[in-house]
Amino acid sequence: MLEKIPSQEEMTSLIGETLFESWKGLCERIEEKYDMERQWNSGGKRWKYEYKYRRGGKTLCALYAKEDCFGFMVILGQAERETFERERQNYFPEVQKVYDESTTYHDGKWIMFMIEDQSLFDDMMQLLKIKRRPNKK
Repeated sequence: MLEKIPSQEEMTSLIGETLFESWKGLCERIEEKYDMERQWNSGGKRWKYEYKYRRGGKTLCALYAKEDCFGFMVILGQAERETFERERQNYFPEVQKVYDESTTYHDGKWIMFMIEDQSLFDDMMQLLKIKRRPNKK
């Protein structure tokens, strides 16, 4: 857990105004569909911040921020990967490519998207639906 949650100003100066608008847009979409605990953490060696959506000890997804960069990560387990494989033609080619290039570990396929704008947000939300049904109307 972070001792001090970054302000909007800090986030804007870190990732830039345009990316911060996308960050807020993705958070709003997630929060519209999912009632989750939200947790700020240090981003480890590669990122400055991690912003995680969790419920009941399980992570739905995480957003990552560093200078001029914003990432979105979802980890798909075996059954979830099978669902994606069956439906992959419904996703943008960029999403399929990132999926194919992602590493599969013992606990699932760690899929990290580098977000440049809001064009893939529908696909991001589809991936979250595979992981967990929305719990908000």
